[in-house]
Amino acid sequence: MSIQDILTKPTFTKSDLVTLLSAEGEERKALFAKAAEVKEQFVGNKVYYRGLIEFSNLCGKNCYYCGIRAGNKDTHRYEVTEEEVLEAARYAWENRFGSLVIQAGERSGANFVNRIEDLVRKIKQMSNGELGITLSLGEQTEETYRRWFEAGAHRYLLRIEVSNPALYHQYHPKDRTHDYQERLNALYLLRKVGYQVGSGVMIGLPFQTMEDLADDLLFFREHDIDMVGMGPYIEHEHTPMYAHKDRLMSKSERFYLSLKMVAALRIMMKDINIAATTAMQALDPMGREKSIRVGANIIMPNLTPSRYREDYLLYEDKPCTDEDAEECKRCLEARIHMAGGKIGYGEWGDSKHFYKRNKDEKS
Repeated sequence: MSIQDILTKPTFTKSDLVTLLSAEGEERKALFAKAAEVKEQFVGNKVYYRGLIEFSNLCGKNCYYCGIRAGNKDTHRYEVTEEEVLEAARYAWENRFGSLVIQAGERSGANFVNRIEDLVRKIKQMSNGELGITLSLGEQTEETYRRWFEAGAHRYLLRIEVSNPALYHQYHPKDRTHDYQERLNALYLLRKVGYQVGSGVMIGLPFQTMEDLADDLLFFREHDIDMVGMGPYIEHEHTPMYAHKDRLMSKSERFYLSLKMVAALRIMMKDINIAATTAMQALDPMGREKSIRVGANIIMPNLTPSRYREDYLLYEDKPCTDEDAEECKRCLEARIHMAGGKIGYGEWGDSKHFYKRNKDEKS
């Protein structure tokens, strides 16, 4: 079946997705054009800000691909102070970003849980409830998720990273703190508590196939995910996965494969939120603009105080680590306009998919 025939189908099979992800030349352009058309029809040209605070690079996990893994002794550990978090949140509120993301390495100790709950409450109070809050803080108990939700967070991003259970331990240690089923269970708990649930994967990993990536897209559909943040795998020299760098496709190939993943997902799940991730820009200077053009509608200006940025390196060559919040804001404004987008200032930009599902469940 041709690309054009596949693009007219109401739903994609795994075989269809493998074909789409393998598209090159004119066929790739057709995929991107269809994705742009679907995006315009179902979510419009607005792009929503999520002001990013990289709260801490302390992490209890040892994932083989990550630069802030617990086993990396070559990184300087930090935690942003309460005053700095609230200052960044105030900047986001005063500049009408609409929403924040608080991201950190995975921890679940009582002090950490209490601190996040307190910060969420203070951000909501400081902004008169006007700032939306997304958390990306890993696997937690149902009680912890509920406490943070009741404090005011309403979206949660928990990337599965790879949906194939057989591949999971290629990229994670085989121990009880790196368990595929536990990660899956955490997604169920987030939905149960009431969050808009986000997930995501890495694209272009060693040992990964097109069939695996097609399964990743089907995973998002099967689990009815509300928002997705995915991007190219980029190696980090202080990780075990770096030993397999010779297996990697080129950076250009990883970038365009990531764009095809965004485009295919937009066509499949027409009204979800999809992020134009920073990793896209790490591989292509116009990476986030290109991502917006083919389906992404979320972008994350970095509000982390500049003095911490170099220490939150999940991968090499991360862009914008030397920009302050104002520089990042101006840069992203320009990028969004270049991509034909309009910034949804002062709006939460919640997932339309989430609200449609909740409405359908109540009717």
